[in-house]
Amino acid sequence: MATHSLQPTIDLRGAHTSLTAPRARLLQALATHGSISGAARAVGMSYKGAWDAIAALNAFMDEPLVTAETGGSGGGGARLTETGRRVLAFHQALSVVQQRLLGDFSEGATGNDLDRILNRLDNLMLKTSARNQYEGTVSTIQRGAVNAEVSLRLDGGDTLVAIITNRSVDDLGLAEGRSAVALVKSSFVVLAAADGLRTSARNALAGVVTACHEGAVNAEVELTLAGGQRLVATVTNQSVHTLGISVGMPLRALIKASHVILAVAV
Repeated sequence: MATHSLQPTIDLRGAHTSLTAPRARLLQALATHGSISGAARAVGMSYKGAWDAIAALNAFMDEPLVTAETGGSGGGGARLTETGRRVLAFHQALSVVQQRLLGDFSEGATGNDLDRILNRLDNLMLKTSARNQYEGTVSTIQRGAVNAEVSLRLDGGDTLVAIITNRSVDDLGLAEGRSAVALVKSSFVVLAAADGLRTSARNALAGVVTACHEGAVNAEVELTLAGGQRLVATVTNQSVHTLGISVGMPLRALIKASHVILAVAV
């Protein structure tokens, strides 16, 4: 079974239409190019076909997925609404889940292969209080006298490194190629400028600020990492002002390896 040919479709029953993989690619291209004409060219779709697809998707909810300004033959400008971004993110999440679950599945799969897929699904359904939860694959395990350094490869290419005891490695049954979940509390994430800083933190993940919500004392800052994963950090309002944090700003998320908790389904 070729997983590249398997892509999710979201059935928008109320609108009598569907968010198919080609339409999801159109929305992604629109977010990148800022115009329907540019998005249509990027995905190999006619301008009329793109307009028709967007019109069908806009019937999904009271708030449209895309807002556009007509501009003659040039197509004008267009952007995803918040609803559009959330629906697209949901489709992308389904794609990640599907590829993660079926990545090793083939026509010759055995019962053990199916058990492994179901185990991955259990991992994805894990509920915790940690704001950051990432399912990935163990890429390396380096054991020391007491502790081990475990690297978890996330979808999109990012890697998280965790320091746990050898006993924990054995108790969790961790091995290279096994699926696991990394948990990181938002208060354990330190934000720093995108360059010009060297630290001892084992994990330094590049990202771009997508939201910043200030409270009475602390702020919640959301980043989109280079690999596409979402990361949340809780920092003081003073830190937000000192760093000049704003949407679109590149930052690095610093996480000590000892602050990364690993979990597996049981």
